Amino acid sequence: MISIGERIREELERQERSVTWFARKLNCNRATIYRMLSKNSIDTQMLMQASMVLHVNFFHELSDETAERLKKLIR
Repeated sequence: MISIGERIREELERQERSVTWFARKLNCNRATIYRMLSKNSIDTQMLMQASMVLHVNFFHELSDETAERLKKLIR
């Protein structure tokens, strides 16, 4: 299963953005961001905000993974 925190961290690195920048954009502190990046799941509102700030639809990525897992169950 994809760790959404790890996926967001990867995207931050790909975009060469810092945790400080991301925290500022989400109006929270760095500690909150570090906690978020260490989690396998996060609040949907926070995921929406992260998607908007990073211009990545993380919900779509999770949906794709869900579809793949369902295909394996059906086989």
